[in-house]
Amino acid sequence: MFAADKKILLLKYKDMSITKLDQLVELVKSQPKKRLVAANANDAHTIEAVNAAVEMGVIDATLVGDPAAIEKVCAELKIDMNKFKIVPETVDVKAAATACDLINNGEGDILMKGLLPTDKYMRAILNKERGLCPPNATLTHVTVIENPSYHKLLIVGDVAVIPAPDLKQKQVILKYLIATGKALGIEKPKAALICATEQMLPGMQACVDAAIISKMADRGQIGGAYVDGPLSFDIAINKEAAEIKKLKSDVAGDADCLLFPNIETGNVFYKTCTKLNGAELGACLMGAKVPCVLSSRGDTARTKMYSITLAALLSK
Repeated sequence: MFAADKKILLLKYKDMSITKLDQLVELVKSQPKKRLVAANANDAHTIEAVNAAVEMGVIDATLVGDPAAIEKVCAELKIDMNKFKIVPETVDVKAAATACDLINNGEGDILMKGLLPTDKYMRAILNKERGLCPPNATLTHVTVIENPSYHKLLIVGDVAVIPAPDLKQKQVILKYLIATGKALGIEKPKAALICATEQMLPGMQACVDAAIISKMADRGQIGGAYVDGPLSFDIAINKEAAEIKKLKSDVAGDADCLLFPNIETGNVFYKTCTKLNGAELGACLMGAKVPCVLSSRGDTARTKMYSITLAALLSK
């Protein structure tokens, strides 16, 4: 893409939010390429996704893994493996540690999980000596969902990492949801704190936390977004439901961000969107030194490619 074309594209998205994941790809393509390091990148889905991102000009890539396995997959997919930098390591936990070393040495802007279990990937990130987690950091998973039943992208958390976030952790999750919304071009994201009801019920901790966070936003302690809660899910995403229940809110019926009270609600929502409603998504882990792509082994190469693109957008 010529420099003039990139300038036009950047101006195009400067004053408008991104409503489709393909628009996200186009925006990231217009920016300087980021460097991705994939840990134990021996599987077809990882290599296919990384190759797609490289082909689109989103990233340059380093694959840490078994060279023989990588060569075999590349041959089967008819991918030129010379477009990747290969760092040999045949043991999965060592590959994860080496990938973190490369990031710490300034040789990468994004980490990605290849063919290794999530617990091993997380242990590498959290390792006190070689990992990527700053002191007192809170790691959280941010997902951007393109759901055909909703009029714009939804930014949700946490669906994969924090089982039962407390008040402080919810504030951290919200911070990253809002930051992601702004990165997507939303000047003032609308964040809904999801509970089973929109009523303030003192006996329900999720409602108490939501009310505290909402009041903090009202008082300017949380800036840059409209924040409201407790909100039931239907009110957060459906204007008619909000009107029927006579609830006036800057967020109701038009939420950009959904903060779930626990991992069960978030994870069920995430999987319902993808498995029953044909939604597409991109996701990454935030709170480490760099965005970390944390995809499921069941995710498609396309989902992983969108996740790489999201991580590239959020990378400093």
